[in-house]
Amino acid sequence: MQTLQALKSRRSVRTYDKKPVEQHLIEELIDCARFAPTARNEQPWQFVVVTKRDTIQELAQLADHGRFIKDSPCVIAVFCADTKYYLEDGSAATQNILLAAEDLGLVACWVAGDKKPYCEEVKKLLGVPANYKLVSLIPVGYPVTKTQVAVKKKPVKDLLHLEHW
Repeated sequence: MQTLQALKSRRSVRTYDKKPVEQHLIEELIDCARFAPTARNEQPWQFVVVTKRDTIQELAQLADHGRFIKDSPCVIAVFCADTKYYLEDGSAATQNILLAAEDLGLVACWVAGDKKPYCEEVKKLLGVPANYKLVSLIPVGYPVTKTQVAVKKKPVKDLLHLEHW
């Protein structure tokens, strides 16, 4: 898949086939995440991949707007060391995972982590050191259907300002 096609076709998907995500695909997602841009090349990210059903169920119960996580075969938790630009760095890594998933024929959804009330509980559940911040939870899996729901986007002419607003 070409980059521009992945950028334009990626969607947030909240339903997943029960088929497990193969280990080599999980490793490819994390490999792509580590190539994200990072302030001062700090690379503050760490990734916890969860495939155990009971842990996925617990994550779904913690994430107030992520209850659908319970149906995914894999969840990637993106953490960053508490650096000045942890949120920007972790968000870039998250976006790389989402785009890589699209390219690999997987579907995923960005579930907010940063500043959510469940951050500390997620860290405790996953055994994450205190100096790390949860940036996102990303349920990943195979699509239930090949049909993508079209999402209406604002036209470029309504968003683009040349030289000044």
